[in-house]
Amino acid sequence: MDSQEKALETATLEQENQVVGTPAEATVQEITAEEPVRETPAEEPTQDTPAEEAVAEQPERKVYNSKKEILERVKEIAHGDEPLQKDEIDYLKTVFYKLHIAERDAQFKAFTESGGDVTAFQVTPDPEEEAFKAEMGIIKEKRAQLFKEQEAEKAENLKKKLDIIEKIKAMVTSPEEANKSYQDFKALQQEWKEIKNIPAEKANELWRSYQLYVEQFYDLLKLNSEAREYDFKKNLEAKTRLCEAAERLADEPDVISAFHQLQKLHQEYRETGPVSKELREEIWTRFKAASTVINKRHQQHFETLRAKEEDNLARKTALCEKVEAIANAESKGSADWEKRTKEIIDIQAEWKTIGFAPQKMNVKIFERFRAACDDFFGKKAEYFKTLKDTFKENAEKKRALIEKARALQDSTEWKSTSDKLIALQKEWKTIGMVPKKLGDQLWEEFLGACNKFFEARNAAGAGQRNEEHQNLSRKREIIEKLKAVAEENAEGLQEKVQQLVEEYQAVGHVPFKEKDKVYEEYHSVLDKLYKDLNISVAKRRLSKFKDNLKQVAERGENALDNERARLMRQYEAIKQEVQTYENNLGFLNASSKKGNSLIDEMNRKVQKLKDDMNLVREKIKAIDAENKQ
Repeated sequence: MDSQEKALETATLEQENQVVGTPAEATVQEITAEEPVRETPAEEPTQDTPAEEAVAEQPERKVYNSKKEILERVKEIAHGDEPLQKDEIDYLKTVFYKLHIAERDAQFKAFTESGGDVTAFQVTPDPEEEAFKAEMGIIKEKRAQLFKEQEAEKAENLKKKLDIIEKIKAMVTSPEEANKSYQDFKALQQEWKEIKNIPAEKANELWRSYQLYVEQFYDLLKLNSEAREYDFKKNLEAKTRLCEAAERLADEPDVISAFHQLQKLHQEYRETGPVSKELREEIWTRFKAASTVINKRHQQHFETLRAKEEDNLARKTALCEKVEAIANAESKGSADWEKRTKEIIDIQAEWKTIGFAPQKMNVKIFERFRAACDDFFGKKAEYFKTLKDTFKENAEKKRALIEKARALQDSTEWKSTSDKLIALQKEWKTIGMVPKKLGDQLWEEFLGACNKFFEARNAAGAGQRNEEHQNLSRKREIIEKLKAVAEENAEGLQEKVQQLVEEYQAVGHVPFKEKDKVYEEYHSVLDKLYKDLNISVAKRRLSKFKDNLKQVAERGENALDNERARLMRQYEAIKQEVQTYENNLGFLNASSKKGNSLIDEMNRKVQKLKDDMNLVREKIKAIDAENKQ
């Protein structure tokens, strides 16, 4: 190769490197006339991954439906003589553990749905997993041994090719002997072709050295013109055929397959002898141009794959952040926990629809996602464990009330027993929640005992019904009077209302069917009156209090401070009472008419207490204003 031809090839290589570049997933070596392209896939070969295995074409993957099928295939690979394919082995491992994790999750779900304690769940050993690990260990050892053997073979091949180069070099240094050495030279070329893989890092340098001395030999060879031209013609035909084959690869739909086929063409191209000097640049430019097309497609394929994996990583990171936010959010009750559990399950379903992230991050992002999910479900389990203890305590309290009610259900002391059972019912309402199914059962038992007594009492007191109807008429008369009072604005309105309330309360029982109706009618009128009265009375009381402040101040230096301290104690006492009522309201069951009535009554008491609190607060402000003066 003359200096002009070398300079041209160097310039062409520099231009090619600027166009093609090197993707992250595939390291593509420079394309020269002598050196084939070597692909490095997204997963770099490790010590137990032979280089040839890393670049093997991926076959169409089989769909496995059970771990047993996968285990049988792994055994075939571990104990058979077929070539080890890393892609298939990784695929088998991924699918096996996907099925394994799915089985474990199903066991956990079945355990919890059957009422099992989440903290008591234990993962049982899986014989299939142990067998799978053992077979994978055998495969790993085989791969390590194969890699070692291949590396040794490459080193030996390198030594053989170096010896061939030295022999050709010796031929080149003896121009006068070139014609005599031609057959030996052809034999060395054939021997060179038969020697296969060598260490990748030595390939370019080795081939350049070989090609240099081969071309020098041909240039020095003093064959007759007919034989020399015939050899160049045959080489040109062969290289033209290789160019056409490389150009056809541009239409190959499988980019990876096209790339591997190109490697074989490069190997054949470099093993084909030279053509005449005037055609060397032309034929090489054509072959190189076809190679550039395939390399660009190959690079674009991996760039697209990398972009997709980066997008998957971004989507999975967003899901991790969602789960972490849910796990760190405060859940105030069972409804919150169930709502957030559904959100987590929906996110897990979405996670399964997203493909792989970049290899270096795929395991890390999954571990982050799993940790966030475990954190949430761990907190949930702890909450429900605590809630379970509370439910148990509340259930015991309700069972104790049921026993007391049953002890009274056959009593004939109507008045005293009625009071006791009513007191038990009020106490029942103050007890906290229990699980719905158990709560309904306990309530039916308690209500059954109460109803048995009251039904007996009602049967014995059938003669009292006339009196109850009279009481109903009397109460309705009082309600009408209250409605009339509500339209008045005269002095003494509060005393009139209080008198009518006392009259109403002094009236006995009414018929049971009318009780709720008259109760609601009575309190509807009374609530309006109390609302108006509380506002006006509070204003009068505050005004009178302010008028008396100066008299209080004249009693002594600390009189106002003492009065303020008394009001502060009164304010805190009312505040505590309001909190007690509001806590009790949280435990009441408003699913029945009785529950509604009790809740309404307690709400009225709470509002009255809050009005009293406001009045006390205004009095304290008045004292503070007087002290400033």
